[in-house]
Amino acid sequence: MNKLTRAAAAALLACAVALPATTATASPASPRAATTTPDRPAERMRLPAPTGPYGVGSSVLHLVDRSRVDPWVPEADGRELMVTLHYPAARHTPGRPAPYATREEARLLLEGVPVEDPVSVRQVARALTHSAVDVRPAAGRHPLVVLSPGFGMPRFTLTGLAVDLASRGYVVASLDHAYESSGTSVPGGRTLTCVACAFMEENDWAEGHLVTGVRAADTRFVLDRLTGPRPAWRYASSIDRARIGMAGHSIGGASAVSAMAADRRIDAGVNMDGTFWDTLPADGLGGRPFLLLGTDEFHRPGGGDTSWDTTWAALSGERHWLTVDGADHLGFSDAPVVLGHLGLPGGDLPAGRAVTVTRAYVAAFFDEHLRGRDQPLLDGPDPAHPEVRFHRP
Repeated sequence: MNKLTRAAAAALLACAVALPATTATASPASPRAATTTPDRPAERMRLPAPTGPYGVGSSVLHLVDRSRVDPWVPEADGRELMVTLHYPAARHTPGRPAPYATREEARLLLEGVPVEDPVSVRQVARALTHSAVDVRPAAGRHPLVVLSPGFGMPRFTLTGLAVDLASRGYVVASLDHAYESSGTSVPGGRTLTCVACAFMEENDWAEGHLVTGVRAADTRFVLDRLTGPRPAWRYASSIDRARIGMAGHSIGGASAVSAMAADRRIDAGVNMDGTFWDTLPADGLGGRPFLLLGTDEFHRPGGGDTSWDTTWAALSGERHWLTVDGADHLGFSDAPVVLGHLGLPGGDLPAGRAVTVTRAYVAAFFDEHLRGRDQPLLDGPDPAHPEVRFHRP
């Protein structure tokens, strides 16, 4: 596990490993005293507004891969995945606001902070996402980006990035990998909890390659279902199948390189502060580009995570190694916004800056490598983003 720089952030990540992992269905909330902060705002939580020219639509898919046995719960009926699609829509397309999370998903996430009062849970579940449910997509075909969250974290914790990429013209598929998050609501009133967390804890977090391998297979299956001859999504015709990228946070970022090594359809990848678990083949990623974007404290060259130095040397295509001064491990997700709303401390980098930096560099990377648009932002330090450091070891 990566080193986290704030106790509150560590607690948020630890929510998954603290959960009972012996059942696939979460139990009702226990009647413990609510934890509140006097200066915590009472209003609905708001994610930062997207920056692109498009409105944003949102669809949720429930997919089951019955060709595989679930590695964490073998008795399950196949490998079960929840996917949220964010996509570009006409700017003023009306529609029902998309929720951030289900009430149970929000409760399970916040349980580990711990913030368990019903008001906080409701505020997070109903957070303003700046997207509308199932509205028609904007005309044309758009590049596809797959997002994989950190271990123990649900897919909705990357919503801020997903919505922004969609507003810039990307279809974004955010994955919940079954039994690997604090809580994933699935049809039938069930909630899948983090069975994999107990396994990893029992094995002293030494089996990360099992997670990245499972996620690579999950990604392949989702790409098949979105771009194959009988797609699972009603608006799949809006996806440009020839332009596909993948990004992830923490072990989700490590999974991006694993998925690329296993699937040539993925043209470009991003790892946001994740330790690499897999060794690349001799040809690296076959010349495909990759972005390393992480905390300066832990992921600078020769820093605490030597897997970045090893993987960097193995990459054979265009590569970028950037670190963000003051960012903590969860600063590349929605955690700074959630923690700030709850009145809890986050990293040294303010939430607004963490969001801005992550959005800017991930979008620039995909704009350059999926759209062929030259991005000077990737060439070197930029005065608008003084926190970002470039490394070329």
